[in-house]
Amino acid sequence: MKSLKNKANELLSHLYPDLPHITCLTEHHMNITEIKFLNLENYNVGAQFCRIANGKGGAIMYIHNSLKFTTMELDKYSKEKDIDVCGVKLKVNSLKVYIITVYRSPAGNFNNFLQTLDKVLKSLCTIDSRIIICGDININFLIDNEQKRKLENMLLMYNPTGIVNFPTRINGTSSTAIDNIFFDTSCFEEYTVCPLIDDLSDQDGQIVRIKAIFQTQSDKKYIVRKINKDTISDFLNKLRSESWEGIFNNDDINIMFNSFLNTYLKTFYSSSPPR
Repeated sequence: MKSLKNKANELLSHLYPDLPHITCLTEHHMNITEIKFLNLENYNVGAQFCRIANGKGGAIMYIHNSLKFTTMELDKYSKEKDIDVCGVKLKVNSLKVYIITVYRSPAGNFNNFLQTLDKVLKSLCTIDSRIIICGDININFLIDNEQKRKLENMLLMYNPTGIVNFPTRINGTSSTAIDNIFFDTSCFEEYTVCPLIDDLSDQDGQIVRIKAIFQTQSDKKYIVRKINKDTISDFLNKLRSESWEGIFNNDDINIMFNSFLNTYLKTFYSSSPPR
């Protein structure tokens, strides 16, 4: 994610209109206080890990407000740079579905990452549980390499396999898949995975849709806003009176766009409140 601050509205604009039930993010670069004050509309913070000593990094999960969940206590497993991990538990019929988000820094100790992830999975694995792992692990799954083999061998004990087979990070000289989603495909047979092309960081997101996993949850909810002549007039007047000065005080086009979008959406939300 390369910092979630000032990107919440832009993130939502990429996710609309079909909002995912669960949004897993890494490298949010925030502390606990900043997370408390950041509002992602329609979502609750399900779990998070924030770095203290090394800064940046981190993992966070936002859960759609139509879902019930339990936050998992995984802080004891996190070791900055080696593994940042958090997770939630969902109850689906008689099954327990554990969804965990993981970030591994390329500067961290790979063996520590592998051993710790093994401990996490071992603590969760039962006959009535299903495990989904999401995250930025900084291991390229498009080519054969030692780290990939070691991770796959460890995961064989718990059955999850990586389902991302397309590049997640593309630059001028390379194309790699260093982000992935892992689960037992024999338990979730009907699924699709596709890239989420955005400009939020140097890596693209991934969207996985698993059929019927949430079919017992409450019906999908939509926010209906009041839009009429008066609210439109109020919105236009507020836009006219906006100075926009902060937008042009930066040379970075991404920062300028984020600033514009934040101001625009805040104005729209204030003029057209939910019914």
